[in-house]
Amino acid sequence: MGLGGCIILIAVGAILTFATDWDMQGVNLDLVGIIFMIVGLIGVATFSSIARRRRVVVPSTTPVIDEERHHHRDGYGGV
Repeated sequence: MGLGGCIILIAVGAILTFATDWDMQGVNLDLVGIIFMIVGLIGVATFSSIARRRRVVVPSTTPVIDEERHHHRDGYGGV
């Protein structure tokens, strides 16, 4: 589940908790909404910590080679 799915869970949970007044027998929609919001927040925290680890920049370990520059007047190596 990506960041978008977590945000959708939070939004659906908030809608179920705060914007509806439906009554279903055997199901407490307020509690279901709160559970959705908590799961969404846990998902956002997990996704953020994983994304932070991926952004670590590892410096290059290839050696830098300085080559001496030879200045020649013609293309045959003569002066």
